[in-house]
Amino acid sequence: MQSLSLSQLKNASFEIRPAPVLRPFGGSFVVADPSILLPKESPDGKWRLFFHTTFGVREAVSDDGVAFTKGKKLLSRAMRPNINFIDGRYVLYFERTRPLVFNALNLVGAAKWKSEIYAIESRDLERWSEPIPVLRHTKQFEESARGVSLSNPFLLRVGSVCRLYYSCGLTYIRDCGFCEPTWVNYAESVEPLSGFRASPAPILSPDRDDPFLNLCSGCLKVYRIGDCFIGIQNGIFEKDGKSASAILLLSSDDGLRFRFEKTLVEPRFDGSWMSQFVYASHLVRFGDVLRLYFNARNTANPLLGRECIGFAEAKIKS
Repeated sequence: MQSLSLSQLKNASFEIRPAPVLRPFGGSFVVADPSILLPKESPDGKWRLFFHTTFGVREAVSDDGVAFTKGKKLLSRAMRPNINFIDGRYVLYFERTRPLVFNALNLVGAAKWKSEIYAIESRDLERWSEPIPVLRHTKQFEESARGVSLSNPFLLRVGSVCRLYYSCGLTYIRDCGFCEPTWVNYAESVEPLSGFRASPAPILSPDRDDPFLNLCSGCLKVYRIGDCFIGIQNGIFEKDGKSASAILLLSSDDGLRFRFEKTLVEPRFDGSWMSQFVYASHLVRFGDVLRLYFNARNTANPLLGRECIGFAEAKIKS
């Protein structure tokens, strides 16, 4: 990403692949929160997609980044993964939840939610460590009446510092029947698996006057490009009495204070697989092509809603 400029990114025209690359399977209503390893980062030169279903985090494989297998399960009690290659090892951050029965009780208000950030590591993507606690609940704003939530981890190396962006807090989305993250914050450490200290105040907050952020903050992925930092955010908003989500491009001089640049992907409101929500994403570059993987939801209805993973693609212009 280092050779990419903000003007190139703002001028890039992302075209959405019409069909998802992965649909729900195996009794899960969702496949969600894609995190990608490019072929040059994988031991066998293949694309790898890390994602979650209702039952945990999985890893899928592809020759072209389009046709993925259903993959193998890596973790239970886990969602919203973020894969990284750090100093010769793979580190997979994820949101660790309580057992599935407690998650189900939370949906009907019979138990409070609790999740924190954990990680596993591997040298070969085959043998993984046991889960390691990385970021625990320490801030009051990470907790709400519905429980404690630390979610959507995303690591960025800033010089010698590991900066872990994460979502926190819980805002109940009435028409969905579940919660989305209220705030975005960050924590820093010199080590990727320990020593993280969270910022005392969130860096992104809901804004009733912002048409894309008037309910809650969703999640944020941050990248260093040639002339600034960029953020790819999906806020949750209300429009015409319904909740929705779009993917936004932000820019920043320091990776902490962000300004809006443009909308990258919006829901279609047409009854399709991405009719009402476009959610958490991962931006990757291969050659002169940018590919933005994301998951989308067709409807807020908690019984009819299905979440799929797809992507939008843009060619970088000189």
